[in-house]
Amino acid sequence: MYRPEVKILDVTIRDGGLMNNWDFPKSMVKEVFYGLAEAGVDYVELGYRADKRVFSTDEFGPWRFCNEEDLRDVAYECDTKIAVMCDVGRTNLDDFVPKSESIISMVRVACYVPEVDEGLKIAQYMKDLGYEVSLNLMAVSTVEEGLINEALRKIAQSRVDLVYIVDSFGYYYSEHIRYLTEKYIHALPGKAIGIHTHNNRQLAFSNSVEALLAGAQFVDCSLYGMGRAAGNCTTELILSFMDNPKYDLRPVLDLIERYFVRLKEDLKWGYELPYLVTGVLNQHPRTALAYIKEQGQGSKRSLRD
Repeated sequence: MYRPEVKILDVTIRDGGLMNNWDFPKSMVKEVFYGLAEAGVDYVELGYRADKRVFSTDEFGPWRFCNEEDLRDVAYECDTKIAVMCDVGRTNLDDFVPKSESIISMVRVACYVPEVDEGLKIAQYMKDLGYEVSLNLMAVSTVEEGLINEALRKIAQSRVDLVYIVDSFGYYYSEHIRYLTEKYIHALPGKAIGIHTHNNRQLAFSNSVEALLAGAQFVDCSLYGMGRAAGNCTTELILSFMDNPKYDLRPVLDLIERYFVRLKEDLKWGYELPYLVTGVLNQHPRTALAYIKEQGQGSKRSLRD
């Protein structure tokens, strides 16, 4: 597929950090950023900028907080832009400086549909500081359509640049993704639409492609699918799908072989039957994670239970 307006956003460090409390060595994060930049990836999300009054720096690694000095240690200003995420209720706005003083280009505001008013307040604040801003509406598969419509009406009146469809629980099939993509495009004129998928039903890649074919302009992905539980759409598959000479798959393959094959053996993300079950049930994967932990401790409880 050749659509030059499509942007690839790699979420490996941010979403993958859910597997190791964002405790990646700086040397590795630097190689990840440099490799993704060499591959032509448009944005790299290097973590959260979380409130240190809520999260302890003793418990979480540096990519939970993404201090400016840490970001500058691992990245440089180039065509590949830096993104960070902030959550409603877990963000100290005073931690953000004006864009002119920051290496960050995009701030991604994550919220659930009932939190959209607060999410838009944060988004407005970030726009005033000069950042590109996305609003990532999480777990929309659990929300009735009328509430989604009302949230979209509010977002349409905002200055948000980009709005993401987030299949938080890996529940959706392609027809759902196409329907939502077309809905968001119609409801949000002038705003780009993005897609973020999870692989509970082995559909993360195909659903991402479906969104792009329906008109989405941003796609999230991660190296080797690294992410909590079933993981995400893989960067290597997206790069191989995009018929665009600006992208080069080879640096990504190098990164995967150097780091992520071993990491996957240690941290164990990716498709598993318990994650399929939570995807089918449209539930958070925490119950599947607990089940897998119990099995490792000798539990005989069946998935049927």
